[in-house]
Amino acid sequence: MRVLIAFDKFKDSLTAPVACDVAAATVKRQRPDWTVDLCPLTDGGEGFAEILTRASQGEILHHAVTGPRGHPVEATIGMVKWENIPLPVRALLNLPHKLSPQSKIALIEMATASGLALLPQSGRDPWQTTSYGTGELIMYASSNGAEAILLGVGGSATNDLGIGALNAMGLQFQNQQYKPISPPVPATWADIAQISGQISASIPPIRIACDVANPLLGPTGAAAIYGPQKGLKPEDLALLENESARLATLLCTHHQKPTKLMAAPGAGAAGGIAFGLMTAANAQLLPGAEFVSAWLDLESHLAQADLVITGEGNFDASSLNGKGPGAIAMRALDLGKIVHVFAGKIDPLMSPQANLHLHAITPSSMPLTEALSSASLLLTKAIGSTFPDNV
Repeated sequence: MRVLIAFDKFKDSLTAPVACDVAAATVKRQRPDWTVDLCPLTDGGEGFAEILTRASQGEILHHAVTGPRGHPVEATIGMVKWENIPLPVRALLNLPHKLSPQSKIALIEMATASGLALLPQSGRDPWQTTSYGTGELIMYASSNGAEAILLGVGGSATNDLGIGALNAMGLQFQNQQYKPISPPVPATWADIAQISGQISASIPPIRIACDVANPLLGPTGAAAIYGPQKGLKPEDLALLENESARLATLLCTHHQKPTKLMAAPGAGAAGGIAFGLMTAANAQLLPGAEFVSAWLDLESHLAQADLVITGEGNFDASSLNGKGPGAIAMRALDLGKIVHVFAGKIDPLMSPQANLHLHAITPSSMPLTEALSSASLLLTKAIGSTFPDNV
């Protein structure tokens, strides 16, 4: 029996690699005769740089940057040689110039520099958070010889249109007296009257791995949909929307780009950093799930598996229509594989399907804080009881 173990993260509890390791250790103990294949998943958020870099024998670098509330944090980026990147991924990148086998591609994870998980609940406020550290990572990658940058934007703490990152990359945001506004977080936007400068010419092509289809503004935009989880109060939404529209227009005017970019699918990703980088740095969006699947060669892993074990923190009906564990589960079912999904929480309204087995690892009476701290033990117990030894 060959089993593929492919977990995404359990938010605020287990990273994808740790969840895979926990599951693998349990399976090997229970069924030592099984062959185990590990493939941690990522959606562009936590784990993005590490998972993809390690999958392609790259190098992990650490760099101190400005965190989402101005405090220093140590962020990570990956550097991968072009020759180690799968051919389907190269096609998706669609770079404007030919690279040599030794050329380096930088993998940047916004969550390590400007992520929501870096802040306590009391510190989450999109009026005060900045993407400046993500811009510092982009500059660091450029100075270390990256010839293209791949940015994963999940898990951000910001709603600043990427203005913080653009500030780190060379733009200046000024008041009516031409004095720079620093830091240009949304709380200071009322003072910004003009933009000067240009993005550093040293920055290579930027590609953003993104499955979010939200535009920048409106009822399905960045602030309306994702602002509340970042600390935005309902009564502040209209003001943030108005200021976002004004700053976005300034960016478009300064870079001579059409304002219709605000309505582009995905422009609202990560608090609008996708819009900011598309406008100021000609970044392009990539289909995140397709990109990750190609990078990790998931199709090959699935083809060789007899059994698939996957999961994440929360699994509901929408998961089967999306990415990550849900996409893995549906593709495995299409291939006739048996699938077991282990999640902290399973939607009780989900309809059963042939060959799809759902396991909620958290007892219904357990408080969330206890569940988060006990996730490793709960996952071990659930997998152990599902695959008892000598059966």
